[in-house]
This record gives sequence, C-alpha cells and structure tokens, in this order.
Amino acid sequence: MKETHKRLKRNFFTWLVTNRPQNLITGPIIYAMIIPLVITDIFITFYQLTCFPIYGIKKVRRADYIIYDRQQLQYLNFIEKFHCTYCAYGTGMIAYISEIVARTEQYFCPIKHARKVLGAHSRYSRFIEYGDAENYQERLEQYRRALNEEKLK
Repeated sequence: MKETHKRLKRNFFTWLVTNRPQNLITGPIIYAMIIPLVITDIFITFYQLTCFPIYGIKKVRRADYIIYDRQQLQYLNFIEKFHCTYCAYGTGMIAYISEIVARTEQYFCPIKHARKVLGAHSRYSRFIEYGDAENYQERLEQYRRALNEEKLK
C-alpha cells in the first residue's frame, strides 16, 4: 500500500500549479488563525489545570482530541501534510475546548435550553430538561459527582 500511495503523491510543483488560486490567496488569513487558537489553548489549559481539581472534575486529555496521524499518509506531499497538521490542531483544539466547557457546564448548570441547540456537545443530551425543577439540587450534586467518576458522558 505504501508503494501505491507514493505513486499517487503529487510533487510540490505539480500541486502548486494545479492548486486553486483562491486557496493560495486566502492561505495567510487561514493560517493567521493559529494565533487565537494557541492563545485559547493556553488559557483553556490553564483554566482546566487550576480549576478542575478544585471542582473535582476529571481532566480532559489533549491527546484524545488533537491527533496527528495524517503525516503517515505517503500520498500527501509536505505542503498537504502541513495543512493536515494545522487542521488536526484546529479541529482537535475546538473539540478539546468543547469538552472542557461541557464538563464545566455539567458542573454548574446541567440544564437543557428551552430551544433546540445546534451542535450540542456529547453531554448535553443527558442534561436535565428545561423547567424540570423537581429535586434539582440533588440531581445537580449527582451530575457533579459523575464528573469525577465519569459515569455521565
């Protein structure tokens, strides 16, 4: 399979000539997004490292969300691999942040919204229904304990 992949690989100059011009023009804008991503990464990681132990929330493992495996694909040239690295970091970082915020929401306010939420995180479906006040404080404590035990997800 490696040999097949190597034969399918487009060299850099062929890739550059056949690439869409709009991709080259917008490249600097896309890659400038690394700055807010890295800054957010630093802040969200600091938040998790300092606050999660206080709340008794199990920490999110970055390695479960930011995965660099596309570099092993032999049919990608070095520019395509660079793009894949950037996308793996960006999408992985967003998923990592989403999980940290989801655990925070589960700790402080595990209540669904009145309206349908698009793109809800994985924990949201198990949250308490909007307006369901019966035994709220007891259920809130159950959700908080589960964050340390990771029974609710």
